[in-house]
Amino acid sequence: MPQVDTHCPYCALQCGMRLDGARVTPRDFPVNAGGLCQKGWTSGSLLTSPRRLTTPMIRVDGALEPVSWDFALDFVARKLREAREAHGPDGVAVFGGGGLTNEKAYLLGKFARVALGTSQIDYNGRFCMSSAAAAGIKAFGADRGMPFPVTDLKDADVVLLAGANPAETMPPFTQHLRAADLIVVDPRRTPTAELASLHLSPAPGTDLALALGILHAAVEGGHLDQSYVDERTSGFAEMWRIAATWWPERAERVTGVSAADMRLAAEKLARARNAYILTARGTEQHATGTATVGGWINLALALGLPGRPGSGYGCLTGQGNGQGGREHGQKADQLPGYRKLDDPAAREYVAGVWGVDAGSLPGPGRSATELLDALGTDDGPKALMVFGSNVVVSAPRSGRVQDRLAALDFLVVADFVLSETAALADVVLPVTQWAEEDGTLTNLEGRILLRRKALDAPPGVRSDLDVLNGLARRLGQPENRFPADAERVFEELRIASKGGIADYSGVSYDRLRAGEALHWPVPAEDHPGTPRMFLDAFAHPDGRARFVPVEHTGPAELPDDEFPLQATTGRVLQHYQSGAQTRLVDELNEVVPEAFVEVHPDTAKRAGLEEGDRALVRSRRGETVAKVRFAQSLKPDLVFLPFHFPGDQRANLLTNPALDPVSRMPEFKVCAVSLESRAVARSASVEGPDGGMDGVDGAA
Repeated sequence: MPQVDTHCPYCALQCGMRLDGARVTPRDFPVNAGGLCQKGWTSGSLLTSPRRLTTPMIRVDGALEPVSWDFALDFVARKLREAREAHGPDGVAVFGGGGLTNEKAYLLGKFARVALGTSQIDYNGRFCMSSAAAAGIKAFGADRGMPFPVTDLKDADVVLLAGANPAETMPPFTQHLRAADLIVVDPRRTPTAELASLHLSPAPGTDLALALGILHAAVEGGHLDQSYVDERTSGFAEMWRIAATWWPERAERVTGVSAADMRLAAEKLARARNAYILTARGTEQHATGTATVGGWINLALALGLPGRPGSGYGCLTGQGNGQGGREHGQKADQLPGYRKLDDPAAREYVAGVWGVDAGSLPGPGRSATELLDALGTDDGPKALMVFGSNVVVSAPRSGRVQDRLAALDFLVVADFVLSETAALADVVLPVTQWAEEDGTLTNLEGRILLRRKALDAPPGVRSDLDVLNGLARRLGQPENRFPADAERVFEELRIASKGGIADYSGVSYDRLRAGEALHWPVPAEDHPGTPRMFLDAFAHPDGRARFVPVEHTGPAELPDDEFPLQATTGRVLQHYQSGAQTRLVDELNEVVPEAFVEVHPDTAKRAGLEEGDRALVRSRRGETVAKVRFAQSLKPDLVFLPFHFPGDQRANLLTNPALDPVSRMPEFKVCAVSLESRAVARSASVEGPDGGMDGVDGAA
C-alpha cells in the first residue's frame, strides 16, 4: 500500500505520523510539529508482531483452542442469550476502552442498550479524567479537555501544571511550553518538574488545600479580576466563604508547600499577560478528584483566565480517544453527543435515530469500579464483554477484579494481543489494530481526527465493528442496524450527536480527508468548528461560569503504624497504560522490563533494602513485588510505582477503590503501604507448620 498520513495509536496528543507499511516516520502536525516519543517511533512493531491474535479461541478443558469465526460468534450469542434469559438484561455487562475509535465507542453503547438491553456498560475512561469532566461541566456547562488548541500554549507567559508529567507521558507536548514560565505541582521531582522555575511538592492527596491556599493568596494580594467575576461568573461569594479560611500559612501546614511559594505562584499567574492552568491525573485520581479539579478551576476563574484569548483552564486527556470515548455512549450515564441518559428529551431523540422506542432504553448503570466489583455476585452481571481494556492490570484493587472475573459464568474479550484479561476469557476474538482500519478519534484539544487504514489486517482478523454486527444479527437485530463500515457508522453518529453538547453533525469523512481542522462543536456542514470555546459565553443557560464551593478533606486512607508510607502510581516514558502493547515491543521492554518502586534511600535502608533489591510493598488490599530504585528527591514517607506490569508486579493490587462521590473515579494516586525486603518476607512465610508457603507471595 502507498504511504498513508495517520496518527499515533497511543496518547490523546494523537501525534501526526506517516506509515509506509509498518514503517513509521513523523510528520508535521500541529500537536507534535514533526516530533514523536519512543512509543510513537516504535508503534509499527506490533503491526508485524508474531504475538498478534489471528484466530478466535474458545476455552476447552482450561485451554484456549482455535475455532472458526462462525462457531465463535454463534457460541458468544448463545451464551449472551442464556445469561439474559436467566438473569434479565442486566445479567450481561459491557466494558469498553478509551482507545476505541468514535465509531466503535458509539456502536458499543448502542449495542449494549439496544441489542442487549443492558444498563451495565462503562469504560476505562472512568479511570482517566472523569473527575475533570465532572468539574468542567459544573463550572463551564461543558467538558472538552482543552477548550483551546495546544498551539495556543506557545504564547503563554506562565503555565501551571497540576498533577501532570507530560515530559514522560506525552513528550512532544513539552515543546509548546518552552517559552512559558512553568509552575509544576507534583509530590515527585518528575522530569516535568525539572523543567519548572517553581516546583510545588504537596503531600499526596492535599492538592485541593494547595489550590485553596494559592487562591487565597491571589485574592489577598489584590489579584482578583473583579470585572471578569462580575460580568462572566456566578457563585464567588459562596465559594469564597470556604476559600477565605485557607490562608497560605494554614495550607502550608496541610500540604508542606511554603506559604511564600504559594504567594509566588499566585503572583506569577496574576502578573502574566497570558496564563494557563492545566490539570491531569495526579489531581483527578482521588476520592475527592472532582472537588480538587474544581479548586484549580476556581483559581483560574478568580484570575479571569477561562474564555479569554491567550489564557484559560484545560485538562490533559490521557488515553488516545478518552475525549471521544465518553462523548458518544460508552459511559454508564451517557448517550451520543454528550447527552445524559436520564434526560427524557435526549432519550427520545437518540431512540428515534436508532429506530427503537425510548421506553426500551435502559437507565444509567453502575460506574466502572462498581461494575467490576459486582461481577458474578447475586445481583450483578453473570456475563461480561470486554473491548479494548485490560482490567486485570488497570483497575484498582486488581486482585479483587481478577476474583470477580473468575466468578463470571461467561467472559468474552475482543483484543489484538493476548492481554492478561484476554488470557482469562472463555472466548477471545482477534480484532484489527489502529493502522488496519479507518476511524475517527478526538484528541485532547477536541479536534476530530481521521486515522486512516494503512495496511491490511492478517487473515482471520476482523474489526470490532464486524464483531458487533455479527453478534447483533445473531441476537435478532435488523441487518442494517449495526453497520460494519466505519464511515457509515460515523454518518449515523453525526445525526445522533446533532444538537448535543458534543455536536459532530457538521463533520464528515470528506472534510477530514481534505485536512480541515475541526474542533467540536461543529453544528453544520459549513461551520468551521470551534477551536476556542467560551470566548463569548459559557455553556450554562445564562452564559456564566460557576464558582463551586469546595473544601479539602484529604485522602480516603491515611498511614498508620502498620502501613506507615504513602504510595502513588503513574506512568513511565517507555510504557503505556496496562502495558499490554508496549511490553511486547522489545526496544521499549528492554529499557523498563519490570516493575520498580521508587523510594528515598533512607527509607529503603530503614526497611533493610538496597538499590536493586526486590521489595514487597503491601497495602490493606494486597501486595506487589518491585525492584528498588533510589530517588534522592522523593519525600521520605512516599513511594512511587508504575502501573504497567502484570502478575505479582501489579501496582493496582495495592490501590484503593474508594470513589469520588460525583465522578465515581477511584483513588489511584494515594494509599497507605508498608515496605519490606521480599527475601525477609519469604523467609518468614516458609516456616509454617507444614513447611509450605503461607500465601504471602501469592503466585510468585
